[in-house]
Amino acid sequence: MIAENVQKELRAHASAERKKAVEWYFKTGKGQYGEGDIFIGVSTPDARRISLKYRSLPFEELQKLIASPVHEERSCALTILVYQYEKGGERQASYATAAGNGPAGGERQAVLDFYLRNRQYVNNWDLVDCSASKILGRAIHDGLQDAAILDRLVVSDILWERRIAIISTLYFIQKGQLEHTFRLSERLLGDDQDLMHKAVGWMLREAWKKDATATEAFLIRHYPQVPRMALRYAIERMEEGKRKQFLKGVF
Repeated sequence: MIAENVQKELRAHASAERKKAVEWYFKTGKGQYGEGDIFIGVSTPDARRISLKYRSLPFEELQKLIASPVHEERSCALTILVYQYEKGGERQASYATAAGNGPAGGERQAVLDFYLRNRQYVNNWDLVDCSASKILGRAIHDGLQDAAILDRLVVSDILWERRIAIISTLYFIQKGQLEHTFRLSERLLGDDQDLMHKAVGWMLREAWKKDATATEAFLIRHYPQVPRMALRYAIERMEEGKRKQFLKGVF
């Protein structure tokens, strides 16, 4: 299996009409967050099907995809990495001794290391959102990575690294562990990027589903600092009357 096969199949499913639509959706214009990103117009279902077909692609071939200027190629690489982390141990035994307990641990450590080494290519919100919690978040939970990396990423000058940090906490939220989410959210309340306000709000909304009392206490405690967009996202699932009261700052 080689990267060129993935590239050929992606181009066979590309659409000029879809390319135009996604370039607008992902804000690729001058001065926008996605400036310079190149799309060829492949649908998400097609890209995912192609990714799963090539899910055993080795790292040297994945490197060609994840470093590509073409968004869909990077997306495929990340989908494959997520699969390989989840199915740890399926790669050749040469990676099995990297770290961890047995083949699965070594496999997952190798995937994590590859992901972190190439995180500069995880540079749009969908690329972060499809991979951060499933690789980095899970790796921290699995004990393959110290959680301190989240505290380093959350203060990065790079928008996408900050997003990787907060979205990684989704894995912990799903396990009912909200401490990382609250800690990182507090540090991001002053972020000047709308994409980060949305990410914080989304994670707080997911936290609210697990523990409404703790999440509401966090929102009340930090209410003056919570960006309006983050607040709207966070309280979206509240009962309508209570949601309106929260928007007014009445608790």
